[in-house]
Formats: sequence, C-alpha cells, structure tokens
Amino acid sequence: MFEVRPADLDERVHEAEAPRPYARRVAREKALAVPGDRVLAADTVVSLDGAVLGKPAGPEEARSLLLALSGRTHTVYTAVALRVADRLHERVCATQVGFRVLSERDIAWYLATGEPYDKAGGYGIQGHGGALVDRLRGSYTNVIGLPLRETLALLARFGGP
Repeated sequence: MFEVRPADLDERVHEAEAPRPYARRVAREKALAVPGDRVLAADTVVSLDGAVLGKPAGPEEARSLLLALSGRTHTVYTAVALRVADRLHERVCATQVGFRVLSERDIAWYLATGEPYDKAGGYGIQGHGGALVDRLRGSYTNVIGLPLRETLALLARFGGP
C-alpha cells in the first residue's frame, strides 16, 4: 500500500546551484523529511541553458517560458530518492526535449488550455503540451515527472515490490 505524504520544505534553488544537483538535493531532502521505513521521493527540473525553469506565476511568465523553449532543446532532470530505514539510494534521469518553433497562435492556444500554470517549464508533455514537442531523446515518463523504468529498478534493487 502506498500513501502520498507531501514534504514540507523550501524548494528554492540555491545560488549557483546547477539543475541536476538541485533536483538531486530536493529529492533527497524530501525522502529524509517524510517519516516511514520506506520513502520514495522525486523532484523534476526543466533546464534551459543551465538555468532552472520553474512554474510560471501567470500568463506573461508562461508566455516567456514558451518563447524561450520555442525551436530549442532543453533538458528535463528527475531525481528519485529511495530511503529504506537509514539508507538512501538515488538515481537521476535526464531527457532531452525539443520544441517545435511556436507561433503566437500556438502560444495563445496553449495558454488558453490552462496547463502551463502548475508545470515546471510551463508545459506538460502528457497533456496538450505534447503538441509543442517535436523530438525527445530519453525517457518520456521522466518528462511527466517520474521515470518509471529507473524507479522500478531502484525499488527492485533496494527495497520494494
């Protein structure tokens, strides 16, 4: 039986912290913050040119994110941390995602879906945002937020069904 328990912690990026170590740190802190004998935690980060792209605060910020991603390739990192008793096991998965060139009409359409506002990088590949993507190298489930193959391997090796 699995239970979702949010970790109460500050997820702000530290000064000069690169995207991959940031995702790893946050996943680790989540795994350590939640009580239990077996805790699985993850954190997903969208990165463009070495910067972490967070969740947009509103339409203008979402529009800016989509313009920045338009016609370019970015990286999605998901760090997965599994705590079994007092041992911590971790994996980081990286996926390259290429956006097609977006027109103003494309951006207006996507903003109208309401999807960008609770998504890192301002898009969700598993929904309407999938129409913005024209190439992907790596794990599709990583871009959604939990790399299934890597997570299942971690569980199988260190403490899960």
